[in-house]
Amino acid sequence: MAADQPHVKVRDSGGIKVVEFTDRKILEELSIHEIGEELSRVVDGASSLKMLLSFQNVDHLSSAALGMLINLNKQVSAKGGQLKLSDISAPIFEVFKITRLNRLFNIYPTVADAIADFA
Repeated sequence: MAADQPHVKVRDSGGIKVVEFTDRKILEELSIHEIGEELSRVVDGASSLKMLLSFQNVDHLSSAALGMLINLNKQVSAKGGQLKLSDISAPIFEVFKITRLNRLFNIYPTVADAIADFA
């Protein structure tokens, strides 16, 4: 993906920042770093933060991307916010289970389920 194209799309849904990844594969270190920076800007720009990451478009996720998600979770928590994940495919969810990150993150089947739980 070209450097001038964002790796994420952010929309607001009733005060919740819903983030969709534009990359099908989140594998390369440079992409992961850029995604982390884009997400950090969203966190920095929000006063009260409710953030939902939708993995609907993601087919592959590297272990380095998991580290980026852990750091993002720390940033959101430090601002008193909430981070939820949704639409994680079965193979990627297996990685979350193996690494026990399914215990760290609130993971939902769909965006609608996650948004409903913010209420």
